[in-house]
This record gives sequence, structure tokens and C-alpha cells, in this order.
Amino acid sequence: MILGGRGAGKTRAGAEWVRSRVEGAGPMDAGEARRVALVGETLDQAREVMVFGESGILACSPPDRRPTWIAGRRMLVWPNGATAQVFSAHDPDALRGPQFDAVWADELAKWKQGQEAWDMLEFGLRLGDRPRACVTTTPRNVAVLKDLLEREGTVRTHAPTSANRAYLADSFLEAVQRRYAGTRQGRQELDGVLLADAEGALWPSALLEGCGIDRAPDLDRIVVAVDPPASGHKGSDDCGIVVAGAVTKGPPETWRAYVLEDATVSAASPQAWARAALAALERHGGERLVAEVNQGGAMVEAVIRQIDPLVPFKPLRATRGKVLRAEPVAALYEQGRVRHLRGLSALEDQMGQMSLRGFDGPGSPDRVDALVWALHELMIEPARSWRRPRLRVL
Repeated sequence: MILGGRGAGKTRAGAEWVRSRVEGAGPMDAGEARRVALVGETLDQAREVMVFGESGILACSPPDRRPTWIAGRRMLVWPNGATAQVFSAHDPDALRGPQFDAVWADELAKWKQGQEAWDMLEFGLRLGDRPRACVTTTPRNVAVLKDLLEREGTVRTHAPTSANRAYLADSFLEAVQRRYAGTRQGRQELDGVLLADAEGALWPSALLEGCGIDRAPDLDRIVVAVDPPASGHKGSDDCGIVVAGAVTKGPPETWRAYVLEDATVSAASPQAWARAALAALERHGGERLVAEVNQGGAMVEAVIRQIDPLVPFKPLRATRGKVLRAEPVAALYEQGRVRHLRGLSALEDQMGQMSLRGFDGPGSPDRVDALVWALHELMIEPARSWRRPRLRVL
């Protein structure tokens, strides 16, 4: 399994892998594989990218080992007699019957009928002593890819787009970095990282991909929310620190929130995370610092006030579980009322692991906890107060 960003060199890697399987020591010597399947999303893509592309099999093969293309049979034939046939993942039934000892599957995560096509491939991958498959793809959160990655027999390699910068146009790299750097989509398309949502995720990838913006409008309120760790030593949880603001003119249903920065710090002492939180408050001109005090109690406020005795501070105490606190915040996202400035990929990765069952990622969801506290303070609590009926004094 070769996971890579756009332009990372996946096609060249796949073509060279095929060559390593079919070629022997000399041009006429047999290799380990004799019958290969080349499977792309469509026949055109398989032919134009995997066979005839600039990094395809024909371009990579030296003259004395270059296979011949037989268009009528959609087949490559090597001088040593090995063959490779082109298939489309759009037609899984075409894979019934043929059998192979090697498979190159390109852009598996894009296949519309990925699971059906892969099932048929596996039935046919049965020749020889060591049948093997090479998958080259930019990762996406699809079941067939996740299943293959979890198998014991899968070997995984990875390369970001930047690893191949010597063979990419500078203007391309500048354009995609400017557009996608620091975004969740950039982590997938440029870094080649699989962003897997937890089952029943409160913030699925599709929802998060639609809320990125380049600049926030003028904001009526800005807060910094802190989720302090239970302890402050090496190996302790991160201290979640999130800065968010809101436009709160008019009735609550018209309010909009903007997540401005994830200033989370790792394995920091209480003084270190307090300084980081206060620096974020000053950096964004925030009006209030809010922090959960379930773990540290009065110590949390005391540490902050040791550094800035006059900081506007509000302690928050959790009376419900993380999921119950997070659900109304997730609803704001579903309503399209929260936007993210770019550069929040670590926070968004953690959000994708928060589900109705709880947090499915490693450690504690410190960043998400801080986000939830910030949006509660900006959007949910003020909306409740706004709607609360006021007593009329006679």
C-alpha cells in the first residue's frame, strides 16, 4: 500500500513495482510474475496513466525490456512472455474468470465500486507461490482502503507531495500550498494522510471540509477556552487552548462563530500553559479567558492570576459527559453557523474521532474540549439567556 499526496510519485512507484515483478536478470529471463492485472478507475485512466503516462510502465522501461501494447486485447506483452491486462474498476464483473499472480491497483480510494472490484480482484489473485498486489492511492476515508490497511499482510509506505518537489513545477507547489496548507483537505491531498472518521462521528470529514475560510469578519466577542491537563509533566495530556469569536448581532439564529486558532500546548507545566493561554488572549484581543476547573479546581484560576491578576476569567465546571456537551456544538456546525480559519488540521483530526460513543482517538480530546467550551461560551449560553423570559415589574 503506497499512500501519497498529489504528485508524490505514486504512479512511478507502481510502474517500477510491476517491472520488478515481471522482469528477470536479462531481458528474456522470467521474473516472479507472469500474469498481471492493471486496474484503474476507468479503462481510459488505466491506459493513459498506468501504461502510457509520463511515469507509466512504457516510459519507465528500457528499450530492451519495454513491453508491446496490443490495443485490441488491452494488454502489454514483455519480451520474456509476461503479460499485463488493463481493467476498469467500474466493471467488477470483468474481473470474474481471469487469474493473476500480481495486481497493480491505482487510486483505489476513488473507485466508485471499490469493495466489489477489490473482492473480484482477490478471487483472481491466485497464481504462483507468492501472489502480490500493489495499491497506489491518495487516501480517502473509504471502507475498502481502511480494511486493507488493517490487514496483517499489508505493508504500508507513505510520501507527501513535497517529497517529489524536484520533479514538480514551483508554481504548482506554491499554488496548492497557498490554497490547502494547514487544512484538513491539505492533510489528505498533499500530505497523503488517511483522515478516518470514527463511526458515528459528530463532525464527519465532509462537514469539516466545508467550513474553512481565509479570513474572519469583524467579531463582536472573542474568547480563549482552556482545557487544562490533570497534571503538568512529561507524558501528561496536552493542554487544549482554542481561540474563537462570534458575530452576535440580531436574534441567536443569525449568530455566527469563527474558530481563529488552536494554541494547544503539549506536556506543559501549569505556568507554561497559563502563559500560552494569556498570550493567545492578547494576540487576538480577546475579552475573556474561560477554563474547565473540574480537574484543578481553584488552582487553575490561581495559576492564571499569578501571571495576570487582572485577566477577565470565568471558571467552567462540567456537569455532563463530553459527548452530551459536544452534541449541541456539533449541531451548530450542521446548521452552517461555525467557520474555521485555515491551519486547524490537528484540531479537525481530533474532531473527526469524536463520536456518539465517545472519543475514539489516542489520549484525551483536549483540543475538542477547549473548542466545545469556547463555543458554549460564545453561542449556546448567551442564546439561552437571550430567550429566557424576563419578569415584568408592575
